[in-house]
Amino acid sequence: MPEVRVPASLDAIPSRGVPPVSVVVRARDEARALGRTLDALGGQDVPSEVIVVDSGSRDHTVEIAAQRGAGVLHSEAAPFSFGAALNQGAAAARAPVVVALSAHAVAPDRGWLGRVLATMADPAVACCCGERRGPDGRLLAGALRQDAALLAARPYWGYSNGAGAFRAELWRRRGFREDLPGSEDREWSRWALAGGMLCVVDPALVVDHDHSRDPLPACFRRYAREHRGFAMYLPDLEPYPAPTALAEWWHDQGHHRTRARARLDPRRVARLTGKWWGRRTVPASRATTPDPPPPSRPSPPAPGA
Repeated sequence: MPEVRVPASLDAIPSRGVPPVSVVVRARDEARALGRTLDALGGQDVPSEVIVVDSGSRDHTVEIAAQRGAGVLHSEAAPFSFGAALNQGAAAARAPVVVALSAHAVAPDRGWLGRVLATMADPAVACCCGERRGPDGRLLAGALRQDAALLAARPYWGYSNGAGAFRAELWRRRGFREDLPGSEDREWSRWALAGGMLCVVDPALVVDHDHSRDPLPACFRRYAREHRGFAMYLPDLEPYPAPTALAEWWHDQGHHRTRARARLDPRRVARLTGKWWGRRTVPASRATTPDPPPPSRPSPPAPGA
């Protein structure tokens, strides 16, 4: 289990009673996007505690967060990892449900947090997030309840800390791995679902969080760190040598209208190159201490109870 460090001071976090949900926003040099994200949170129908974990911003990120009433914590992790930043924020959170949110992930309407909490009201749900497409690439018609078997079959698809909620009680039993450069969200859900609990993936929980127009180097880096993370914790992950990457580039059409369009998409090339780079020979890396037992799925109430 990764070590969880409680922040040295929680004075920045308002204490007006236990909120129904805490939102942990991780940020670094996000002055252009953070204000819109925090304004959307402030306009929700459900009140929330907002904690911004700043990882050494050199712009006005911290000032923008403070101006909008968010608690600000300064990341202590070196080198940076998403798991370490989220663990620091979750350690300060007081609500039973914690939402992990990217600094440029914007709630689409006033009811978004309410829908998240309604999903988490089911005690069998360990975590939830929004996604438009299912594990087969087709558009989702409604919520999909992912169990351990579905996650094992499609390990790249599922819970995301880009905009997802998890139970604080489960996180306290086992935090996010801090040694992974990416994919700490899927790795944590793998543990959480192993005992029978569920992850709900619902298009109604999608936020405005688009990486489709990222610069090519950002596309490469994101896929490289995510797939390096996968390679570090999935012992049966198949090799992904250069010929396999080239075959996927040539044959897989993805969401493009034609294979020719897919082959000419420079961002797709950057993503596939990052996937290959991250999946090169990386030995599986285990946590230094054994994992606690995964949570068991609660039994349904007896009829008439």
